Amino acid sequence: MISPYPVAGNDFVPGVVSPSARDDDMMFVFRGADIHGANETVWRPAMRKDVVLAEIESEHYLGNYQVQACFAVSVGPDATGDFGNLRGVFAASDSIMFAIAGRAVQVLDWWRSHQFCGRCGQPARTHDRDRALVCDDCSLASYPRISPSIIVLVHDEDRILLARNQRFPTGMFSTLAGFVEPGESIEQTVHREVREEVGVEVDQLQYLGSQPWPFPNSLMLGFHAHYAGGDIRLQEEEIAEARWFNIDGLPQIPGKLAISRWLIDTFLTRRGIAIDS
Repeated sequence: MISPYPVAGNDFVPGVVSPSARDDDMMFVFRGADIHGANETVWRPAMRKDVVLAEIESEHYLGNYQVQACFAVSVGPDATGDFGNLRGVFAASDSIMFAIAGRAVQVLDWWRSHQFCGRCGQPARTHDRDRALVCDDCSLASYPRISPSIIVLVHDEDRILLARNQRFPTGMFSTLAGFVEPGESIEQTVHREVREEVGVEVDQLQYLGSQPWPFPNSLMLGFHAHYAGGDIRLQEEEIAEARWFNIDGLPQIPGKLAISRWLIDTFLTRRGIAIDS
C-alpha cells in the first residue's frame, strides 16, 4: 500500500527564499495555533488576494505546490474570520493540503519560539538562505525542531492490539505510539513504548513508512510488530483501555489520513480483507 502522506513527491517542492508575491499565492493563515477555514466542509487554503494584509504579523515562504507559491501566515489575535483547530482540516482536506498546513504551523511555532537566542538571550535574525534564526552575538543558529516518534501495530495471527488514550473519545481505539528518547534507537523505542504502555513484548519489527504529524512537531515512524508474550498491563496515566481485537470485529479507528489507520489497513490487506477506498 502507498504511504498516506505523499507531500514529499513531485507536486510540492520546498523552498526558503521567497519569490515575488502574486494574487494566486496559497496562504495558510493561522491565528495562534488555529487555522483559517477549519470549519469548512471541504478545506482549501486562502489566496493572497483574499487575505487582509493589515492583519499579517509574519509571513514565511514554504515552497511551491505545482505552480503556486505557498506561505505560512501569522495574523494577530484580533483577526476575525472562521478560525479553528488544525485537526478540523485533517478531516476536510486531502493529504497534500493537510501536510503543507502542518508544515506551515510548525514553521510559525518555531518562528514565535526563537525570536531570541536560547543561549545568550540576544535578538535573532533570519538566515539569508536557510530556515534558521541566527544570533550575531554568539553565532547560535536555531532551526525548526522535529521530534521523532514511533507508532506501531502489534499483531498476533488474526488479532491486533489496540489502545484508547486517555484523551480519546469513548469507543475510539488506535495503535501504540511514543517519543524517541535521547541515546535510543528507533527499534529500542518500539520495544520500550509497547512494554511501558501495555506491558507486552514484541519481536519481528517491520518498518513500513513515516508521516509528519504537526501536533505539535512529530515525525511518526510506522511499524508492524509481532506479539512475543506477556499480559496486558496498562500505563494508566496515559492509556485508558487496551484490548485484542479480531480483524473481522474492529472498533472505531482513526480516519484514512492518519498513519495509524494506514498501519491497520495494511495489515488487513495482508490478511486478505478488502479495504474501502
